[in-house]
Amino acid sequence: MTESFKAWERELSPGKSSAKSFTTEHELIDVKATLPKFHDEITDDHQEWRISFSKSGSRRRGDTWIISVFVILHAGVFIATMLVNDCWTNSHGDCFLKGLGRLSFQLLSENPLLGPSESKLDEMGALRRTFLTEYRQTWRLFTFSVLHAGAIHLVINICSMLFVGIHLEREFGPLRIGIIYILSSFVGSLVASLFVQNIPAVGASGALYGLLGSMLSMLIWNRKYFTNKIAVSALLVSVFVLNFTLGLLPYVDNFSSIGGFISGFLLGSSLLVSPQLAPNKAGLIDYGLKSYIKQKLKRYLDRPIMRIVSLVLLCLIVAGCVVALHFGINISDYCQWCRYIDCVPSRRWHCQNTGTSCVAMVNDAQLTLTCTRNGNFRIFPYTNISTARQNDLCTLICL
Repeated sequence: MTESFKAWERELSPGKSSAKSFTTEHELIDVKATLPKFHDEITDDHQEWRISFSKSGSRRRGDTWIISVFVILHAGVFIATMLVNDCWTNSHGDCFLKGLGRLSFQLLSENPLLGPSESKLDEMGALRRTFLTEYRQTWRLFTFSVLHAGAIHLVINICSMLFVGIHLEREFGPLRIGIIYILSSFVGSLVASLFVQNIPAVGASGALYGLLGSMLSMLIWNRKYFTNKIAVSALLVSVFVLNFTLGLLPYVDNFSSIGGFISGFLLGSSLLVSPQLAPNKAGLIDYGLKSYIKQKLKRYLDRPIMRIVSLVLLCLIVAGCVVALHFGINISDYCQWCRYIDCVPSRRWHCQNTGTSCVAMVNDAQLTLTCTRNGNFRIFPYTNISTARQNDLCTLICL
């Protein structure tokens, strides 16, 4: 064999270029011969996935479109809410940041989150106890999940959604993250309906907490792929605490966040058990058809018992909430301290409607509203005011 090799070498040109060509080809053969074999436990894709949560992922940027759509939806709905609120006209210029004109906010004493009035939140589809028990307006379960109490709520919610959602979408794709987002939002609305008081409540944070719950499930079930568990855990806790603290202010419903978090964890345990492989690394050419199919089946069929149990628990939660909603059950009637999870009472705002009423008197182009409960009154230099706006002002006077 050595003589054949030498004879073949002599057939080549004796120049340096021939030797270089042979050397290059020889090196290529060595590289291909040392390609790593396919591993079932941790592949090159998983090694990359282990660090992609803290760095830019390998997926295309266009794959994160679903979170962007939800962000645009929330921002558009909030702008529409502020246009309907029209503080400059309905409150006769008694607004915060008057320079914004029709988009100006109600005073901080009325809405500390820089948002619309109570009556306009009701008009846009906020949730109230009477709307569900007396008027049976179940359509509010869907509008409730896209409304924000104010600009502060909107900014914090969107920033958290972008930071968490885009990372998850890069790893697991828009389909699975979109399903988790929508279902968590709906389950959050169902849970909120069991605790809602007779004041406007909005629950746009329910979907965000669904993403946080799925992130926790990903951290638990895929923990062997994480090299930065502490950083991811700190991120999850920080976003959770920040948004939950915001929910202690009026109009932001924390029970929708709790429901969204639980449903997000169960959905994540069913849909996000295994990371999504990048096709350019684990393709047919690199590892062969058999290994590729094996890895795909393992990703979709891994831990079937846990997936089934998670889906069954989620279905039981949804069914229980629907039955309780149908019979008008409100858990707040049996749990007196539960309202403090959703809103902390303060002199600056109220956490439940205690049936306030006011007496209106018109005299010399002035309107005087007097609270029948505590005798407080306030004089306004105008009389052309709607009944809904009078109720908003009456609530403030009776604090």
